[in-house]
Amino acid sequence: MKVGLVSQWYAPEPVFIAGNLADELAARGHEVKVLTAFPNYPNGRTYPGFRQRWRHVERSTGPTVRRVPIYPSHDASAARRAANLMSFAATSLAAAPRFLAGIDVVYVFSPPPTAYAAPALLRLLRGVPALLHVQDMWPESVTGSAMAPGGVAGRILGHGISGVMRRIYHSAAQIAVISPSMADLVIDRGADPSKVRVVWNWTDETLFRPAPATAGDLAAIGHRGRPVVMFAGNLGPLQRVSTAVRAAAVVGPVLDLVFVGSGNEEAEARQLAAELGVDNVRFLGRRTPQEMAGLYAAADFQLVTLRDMPGLRGTVPSKLQAALASGAPVIVSANGDCADLVAASGAGLASPAEDVTALAAQFRRAAALSEAARSAMSQRALAVYRERMSLRVGADHIEDMLLKMGRRGGKR
Repeated sequence: MKVGLVSQWYAPEPVFIAGNLADELAARGHEVKVLTAFPNYPNGRTYPGFRQRWRHVERSTGPTVRRVPIYPSHDASAARRAANLMSFAATSLAAAPRFLAGIDVVYVFSPPPTAYAAPALLRLLRGVPALLHVQDMWPESVTGSAMAPGGVAGRILGHGISGVMRRIYHSAAQIAVISPSMADLVIDRGADPSKVRVVWNWTDETLFRPAPATAGDLAAIGHRGRPVVMFAGNLGPLQRVSTAVRAAAVVGPVLDLVFVGSGNEEAEARQLAAELGVDNVRFLGRRTPQEMAGLYAAADFQLVTLRDMPGLRGTVPSKLQAALASGAPVIVSANGDCADLVAASGAGLASPAEDVTALAAQFRRAAALSEAARSAMSQRALAVYRERMSLRVGADHIEDMLLKMGRRGGKR
């Protein structure tokens, strides 16, 4: 089968789902063409070694990759971020008819919804069916961010994005979502239930795997002989990490809370920790992906937090899969599928979103667990990942959906 894959983000950017899938489909014998942008995420600058130009094609024994120019930006400016998204919509739209000529089906990694521009054109011109892989719910991911305007302007923006998403859900031949609650949301917003399938995300399995902690790893997180809870990833407005800082202040020296990463809310979280006078909260800043398996192994638990928003009930942050694939027990402060999965599987502990008291209680419970209990939790975490979330399992689902789309398309 000839598969087109459209994603604004692609390797070497640290957004691996589309790239892993392209490589896996090619390894399974499919002809894969990838339409993407020049890499600039997360720093908003074109990567060294790349020069933006119109005709840029990378050929290998695997997927063929066409990169199109983009306005590089990933800062706090709403206007520049919008220009980033719209520029890919425009350049991918222009490149798609020729580069993706002859494909049977197209896979679209979303968000952003602007990535659907080129597949929509292919559907209009040639009837090519599209599979939409939904990672985040829009407009919530926009209206809940620090960049969104408030008041009437914010409501108008949310209404406009909602209308666009309804049309995309109606247009797509198949829709893959990353959790059961997300399936309910896209169906509620106009998707045909027969089109929707839950496909849990996987992680980058070359980076996240069970590994022993070295003395260097323990030193890097400042391990001092008591349980360590680690939050690894974006410290942004949707994560509401202030809940974890406050909970750590409540429990005191029974455990340490370590943040690895950065984001728009990092300065606020640091200030809060200073105001509370806590000595069991540390901020390590960014680390390379290659360091993370060892850091995960050095910590006792991984932390996942989300804001208390209805649209986030179906959100499963990628840090959950990374933790589970590493055999790391998880503490979740969130509502919906992420917390439900961890609690039901026994892979960790869960509490409601933005509930400081409940999260503090789970911190205490985690600190009191025996080594045997933590080890059993670790084994359950790894089993959940391998049985439900691995690349092999996810690619099986996506391939099946694409093959069914291709057969239906061939009957037209």
